Amino acid sequence: MEIFYWIVFGGLAAVVATMELSKNNKDRINTSSAFNSFKNNYLLVYSLMMAGDWLQGPYVYYLYTTYGFGKGDIGQLFIAGFGSSMLFGTIVGSLADKHGRKRASVTYCITYILSCITKHSPEYRVLMVGRILGGIATSLLFSAFESWLVAEHNKRGFEQQWLSITFSKAIFLGNGLVAILAGLFGNLLVGTLALGPVAPFDAASIFLAIGMAVIISTWTENYGDPSESKDLITQFKGAAVAIASDEKIALLGAIQSLFEGSMYTFVFLWTPALSPNDEDIPHGFIFATFMLSSMLGSSLASRLLSQATVKVESYMQIVFVISSASLLLPVITSFLVAPSQEKGGSIKFAGCIQLIGFCVFEACVGLFWPSIMKMRSQYIPEEARSTIMNFFRIPLNVFVCIVLYNVDAFPIAVMFGMCSAFLFLASMLQKRLAGVAERSRQDKVRELEAEPLNI
Repeated sequence: MEIFYWIVFGGLAAVVATMELSKNNKDRINTSSAFNSFKNNYLLVYSLMMAGDWLQGPYVYYLYTTYGFGKGDIGQLFIAGFGSSMLFGTIVGSLADKHGRKRASVTYCITYILSCITKHSPEYRVLMVGRILGGIATSLLFSAFESWLVAEHNKRGFEQQWLSITFSKAIFLGNGLVAILAGLFGNLLVGTLALGPVAPFDAASIFLAIGMAVIISTWTENYGDPSESKDLITQFKGAAVAIASDEKIALLGAIQSLFEGSMYTFVFLWTPALSPNDEDIPHGFIFATFMLSSMLGSSLASRLLSQATVKVESYMQIVFVISSASLLLPVITSFLVAPSQEKGGSIKFAGCIQLIGFCVFEACVGLFWPSIMKMRSQYIPEEARSTIMNFFRIPLNVFVCIVLYNVDAFPIAVMFGMCSAFLFLASMLQKRLAGVAERSRQDKVRELEAEPLNI
């Protein structure tokens, strides 16, 4: 493996280790033992859930190719997954609010385990069912667990600022360390032990089953609005009204869709961007490097969120601008660096520049997750939290499906330019959100100051 990859990986590892070891009391928030126990329980469950998810990711496409399916058939399977998340996401989100987030979290485990089981079949229809189940599970993963956490945190009377600790640690572990370990473990199963491409899915089922046992035995149930008088249509209308009537929620949804849409598009584009002429690149090692970059971002987020004087709405404007610039690099290099005609070989100079930019983008992803979780906890009403969060994913899934369907229609540079533009638009909307939130805070202060005069 080229020394370049080790330099980038080692440099990132050194920075992450330095940041974590150099944290002082100013970067830490004093908490209670009861909260620490609660936090550690959630982090254990979240890490197990993410292990079940990360183990599958690198091998889905590869598994389909071993069954003899071509790019078109595989693309339809992926579209089915995102389409399923779009169509069923709001329904399962509403059911989670009404019938319980703990129950929804258990449903996630069962649904994803069933999806893993379908991977044993080479039948296209069975694999399609698995992708649909996987799409439903994804909607639950990104709504039910966070909704349960926020509601349970508030129900137990913990300080609001402590929530940011759980968010940043969850991303540091679940989207960073666990992702790296899952990649290495999957490589061990498929490569070293030669157990076949289905082995990671079987391992994922085991982790999901263990997590489900922890949820059943340790979590208590909480709800959004358990009122039986509200059917799904009424809940949908309530969520839509909340988004339409509160500019902060609408802006937050648009920001999330723009960033995550660009992020998922990046997932499909980084491989051809780094190896346009079939260069031999270490995909697994680069993936681990990206996850290390994400850990760097989440470590920085934990420092920022621990400062009471630092507003998440303000620094996220800078994060979106930096992420926009990082995904503009492939466009810039396509103009400034002459394309190589040499087939195969090692990564080229343009690829090295882009890899550094992609690491910067992944660091922004690490900053994004705990920060958007913090803002969602502040602005989304508790009674319809899961429903609204899945509403946010509708434009995201539409966007990704369109990109997947037309991935061969545009040059890679154009696709990256589009993502960069979306991220810059997200920074503009974030600036608007910061202004609206500040005015809302000032209005509340004036109302509190005026209350004694009305007595």
